[in-house]
Amino acid sequence: MMTWIKLALRNLFRNRRRSLFTILAIGLGFAAVNTLGGFTEYIFTNLKEGYIYTQGNGHLSIFKAGFLKEGKLDPTRYLLDEAEVTTIQTVLTHYPEILVVAPQLHISGLLSNGKVSTIFVAAGRVPSAVHTINSRARGMMGRIQLFDGKPLEDDVIYGVGLSKGLAEQLKLGLGSDPVAMAPTVSGQINALDAQVFQLFDSPVEALEDKFMLVPLKFAQNLYDTSSVDRLTVLLRDDGLTEPMRAQLAEDLAAQGLKLDIKTWNELSTFYTKVKQMFDVIFLVTFLIVFTIVVMSVVNTVSMAIMERTREIGTLRALGFKRRGIVGLFATESMLLGVFGSLLGTLLTLLIWFGVVLLEPTWVPPQITRRVPLEIYLVPDYMLYSVLLLIVLSLAAASLPARKAARMQIVGALGHT
Repeated sequence: MMTWIKLALRNLFRNRRRSLFTILAIGLGFAAVNTLGGFTEYIFTNLKEGYIYTQGNGHLSIFKAGFLKEGKLDPTRYLLDEAEVTTIQTVLTHYPEILVVAPQLHISGLLSNGKVSTIFVAAGRVPSAVHTINSRARGMMGRIQLFDGKPLEDDVIYGVGLSKGLAEQLKLGLGSDPVAMAPTVSGQINALDAQVFQLFDSPVEALEDKFMLVPLKFAQNLYDTSSVDRLTVLLRDDGLTEPMRAQLAEDLAAQGLKLDIKTWNELSTFYTKVKQMFDVIFLVTFLIVFTIVVMSVVNTVSMAIMERTREIGTLRALGFKRRGIVGLFATESMLLGVFGSLLGTLLTLLIWFGVVLLEPTWVPPQITRRVPLEIYLVPDYMLYSVLLLIVLSLAAASLPARKAARMQIVGALGHT
């Protein structure tokens, strides 16, 4: 085998320029694919971390059956009462994989500054539970604070957070005292005084001028109910999401409860759409790289065969079998793939190091603050890229190499 490799190396160095350009094409393709792969991994990871931890949505959400469909028109019919919540929480306490179980009640109504009013929608949550979920965020999402002001508190139920668009519309600032009004579950109008503790950017652009965050007790008092519309469940590990969903569905059904359990990615349509978009971009980039690599290797091997026709004839006359000729050119192609992959790995590491050194920032989707732009190193992507490029190099060389092996000895020796 070493003899084959030595012969292949000598043949590659015969035409250094052509071999160099082929290796450069493979290396740049490798770096392009892995840089894009590292960027998409950064996007996916932080969108996921943002939805699960920063926004406090957890891995699983438990609703009364029908809430997500019919509940939009009449949400009060699909609330979970205290007895149902207690039963669910009792079942969930048997699982050490569950870290947090947080009830929520989403409400809507009118918010007034004393002069004018506008529609609001609000998420009523337990602030301490949300803080626990937030604290589990890693990476970029664990380092940024997405609101101005101070955190909401369990004991101060009148302290609320407003989206900046809503605050601007009503000319409210930190410390302002708006009034929230909404119909109770029994149909009567209720009103509560509030105080603006924080201002934030809404995670959904369409709600920028409507969204509020309020303590769960505030939402329940405004609706005059002790019920909730969902329970948010945070797990110890992301990989447990699907197994725990199946197990909880079985255990809760055994208690006679009719519930829907949704995973975080089923509820985060934005994440799903962004992932689908980047998957298409990644596929198109890969196809471009695939074409460049194949054409470069085919061109290099074909030119080598044309220039070395008499050499091939001589080798065949000395007793080289056809598979030996194919093996020689296959080894050369494999070395092109190996050297190109090594160069691509080096370029990928240089790009990664440059991003770390320069610390660029940008404003990503659903976040209006500048955050660090990162490129992740994904060992699996790099390993698969090395193997794939070597296989592509071998496959690209197979056709011209077989053509060379089928040459007639006399004709090859007389080639000029």
